[in-house]
Amino acid sequence: MKVLYASSEVFPFSKTGGLADVAGALPVALKDKGIDISVITPLYSGIKSKFRLKDTNENYSIVISSNTSHAKIFESKLQRKVPVYFVDCEKYYDRQELYTTKDGDYPDNAERFIFFSRLIVEFAIKNGFDIIHINDWQTSMAAVYAKVFYSFNGKTVLTIHNLGYQGLFWHFDMHLTNLDWKYFNHRALEFWGKINFLKGGIYFSDAVTTVSPTYAKEILSEKDGFGLNGVLNDVKDKLYGILNGIDYKEWAPKTDKYIVANYDIKTITKGKKANKKDVLKHFGLNDIKKPVFAMISRLTYQKGFDLLINAIEELMKLDLLLIILGSGDKKYEDAVTDIKNRFPDKVGLYLGFSNELAHKIEAGADFFLMPSLYEPCGLNQMISMAYGTIPIVSSVGGLNDTVIDITDEKNGCGIKFSPDSSANLVFAVDKAVKLYCQPLKLMKVRKRVMGMDFSWKVSADKYIELYKSLNG
Repeated sequence: MKVLYASSEVFPFSKTGGLADVAGALPVALKDKGIDISVITPLYSGIKSKFRLKDTNENYSIVISSNTSHAKIFESKLQRKVPVYFVDCEKYYDRQELYTTKDGDYPDNAERFIFFSRLIVEFAIKNGFDIIHINDWQTSMAAVYAKVFYSFNGKTVLTIHNLGYQGLFWHFDMHLTNLDWKYFNHRALEFWGKINFLKGGIYFSDAVTTVSPTYAKEILSEKDGFGLNGVLNDVKDKLYGILNGIDYKEWAPKTDKYIVANYDIKTITKGKKANKKDVLKHFGLNDIKKPVFAMISRLTYQKGFDLLINAIEELMKLDLLLIILGSGDKKYEDAVTDIKNRFPDKVGLYLGFSNELAHKIEAGADFFLMPSLYEPCGLNQMISMAYGTIPIVSSVGGLNDTVIDITDEKNGCGIKFSPDSSANLVFAVDKAVKLYCQPLKLMKVRKRVMGMDFSWKVSADKYIELYKSLNG
């Protein structure tokens, strides 16, 4: 059984969010379990200069509407194990950002990812793959092409990492697909007069997975279905919820090359203290006696930043420090900048993304804050636990699946709250501040969270079981 894992971003080669982390880790876990797996992804600007790539001498020419675009295929390895094939088409991918700039989405995103999706299927057929595992809207059209355009003999699996992003384009882009207009209907690509790439992927894939069991249930509801709940209920017999894992080679305080002091469960007190001093110094904050609350996130509505903004006056009355790392919507970047300026002695801010700083924050923070309004899986709550940093999360999606509230004194590994009001967020943070003031109880929870196992091994087994069921 040969599996082609298709993703529009793959860490460490490219990244905007958690999809890249999954695409960089799950294929390795599957390879370790004996699956013959390869990854395919676009060759974005800067990858060639940072990584050693080999020209495979494979070339593809694909007609988009009435124009032909060409691509070369380059190869590298993921963790020296998994072949990664890069689609080199400067016209579409030689850009500083992956999908969007601060001015908005690239206007040719439909064309860019139609091209990628078609190439995925052609590559799979040419190289004898049995299963194509696609991810999110950027690769969803591959499922459509596999069924109706290329007659791919294998099976397709679609993983939905975030239903909020669907690949919606106006119907005038239909000519770019080179598909018959009969596929512009409510049981295929049509969605309220627009083309919906993800909807096409849901209907035409042989199996659909989401990244946590709770999220798989949530998206069947009108509240969390983003208009596709009816579609998903249509196919719920092929819908599965498989929890993501994290890469413990990348996220391990005992071996982390970015932090000032490595530590494990036995040396957590000394290690956390040293890393806390380091991260506070980086942000120009001084009071090590106060609990540090951290957020590493895209600055978007989904991530609960309205809750944070509305709660900030009450939060700043508490005896704490807050550190934020991330970028996103301008309104939220402006809002957190304003918070930093108003409370310079209590708030640290870095607009943008720094992998090194993300590691430092995870190691130096006492609590990790995730007030998401919805969260398909979430990785940072699991990463935080690996570093003995206690998560404070809203009780949605994968956050609900991975965090048990400390009211359960035997199994509690975090603090949960309902994200329907800022008052709930303030109550949860205050609960954490009170926990911080109880050193023995705090240490007990810290050691418990460090002992949790969210490795990819369990998830990999479930994907293998799914592949085998599809492959006969």
